[in-house]
Amino acid sequence: MKITVGTRGSNLALVQTNLVVNQLKEKNPDVNFEIKVIKTKGDIVLDVPLHKMNDKGIFTKEIENELLNHGIDLAIHSMKDMPSEHTIGLAFGAIPKGEDSRDVIVSKKVITSLSDLEGCLIGTGSISRRFQLLRLLNNISIKDIRGNIETRMKKIDTENLDGVILAAAGLKRANYENRISYYFDPKIFIPSPCQGILALQIREDDEKIISVLKTIEDDETTIRAKAERAYLKTIGGGCHLPVGAYTEIIHDKITMYAIYGDEECKQLLFEQGTADLSDAEKLGVEIAEKLKMELKNYE
Repeated sequence: MKITVGTRGSNLALVQTNLVVNQLKEKNPDVNFEIKVIKTKGDIVLDVPLHKMNDKGIFTKEIENELLNHGIDLAIHSMKDMPSEHTIGLAFGAIPKGEDSRDVIVSKKVITSLSDLEGCLIGTGSISRRFQLLRLLNNISIKDIRGNIETRMKKIDTENLDGVILAAAGLKRANYENRISYYFDPKIFIPSPCQGILALQIREDDEKIISVLKTIEDDETTIRAKAERAYLKTIGGGCHLPVGAYTEIIHDKITMYAIYGDEECKQLLFEQGTADLSDAEKLGVEIAEKLKMELKNYE
């Protein structure tokens, strides 16, 4: 059996793809894998901030088209890049164990607390990260930046930034953990929904591929992904709105911490809640509905 795997061409995307492929090879030694690099709109258009593109699937659409047209059999994405609605004919085959979901600062200065960021110029292309920094700190400047993680880290020097915000998961997977200066508390500085989780996307009902992918499925990560995806789908957010969700599982309970704001960045609301693991998706829906109602009341 041969499986052609589609991915973006950035160093991180290839690292993540090889990570998954190696796990699958270990569990399925009789399966052959071939990796195919596919460019997406998000890889080509780099001079426009993400929240201004207002385009769902900017990092996934071209790869999904290859999957639908049988150019590939499996697509590997960062789940936080996935639109909240599944593309018709496609589905997730399995969800492997996630990585650290926290946001971090990569900086040329020592940072031991949030207050050390006062007066700094920080780079980020995320409206959610921007809004949360402005909410937490009184004296901070923010510059829109785009590019892969290597490009964004280089901009600390080339654009005279004090630091950039990145996802811990990507830095750890790409062997840049030593560059991390500060970890944000994910209950206070809420990361993107499903940050650190990988999406293994296949054609719907492709049972042969599903049986291969199920060999590396992680139950806890799957529950977290379902809760955070349910939140994202209900909230209806995208790159143009400040949206975040973080979940943690302790014993048989799941707790979600979430944010939601308006496009003009005038309001940023926070909610949290706890439910049984069996009600994880319901929890995501309920928190999203609460936040949408609260924001509507402010209008």
